[in-house]
Amino acid sequence: MTAVQGGARLSVITRQWHELAERRLAYYNELYRSGRWARYYAKEHFALRMLDVIKAAKIWRDLAGRSWSDRSWTAKPVARDDDLRPAA
Repeated sequence: MTAVQGGARLSVITRQWHELAERRLAYYNELYRSGRWARYYAKEHFALRMLDVIKAAKIWRDLAGRSWSDRSWTAKPVARDDDLRPAA
């Protein structure tokens, strides 16, 4: 029973983080489309930031799509790059 409750809780948490990552991606897309990004970022810095936002959204999309109620998630590693850049 504990594993099922923990799995349900993980599903809720990953879904919430996925929603947050998608909102952040939408915000950066709007910054790009409107051209406002140029007020806040250099071109190269914004491009790096956008790549980080896209990567985070993909990771959370993958995690949110998993079933956390069974132990099968332990056998599937998350695809990660070794060269993750800090968002700051």
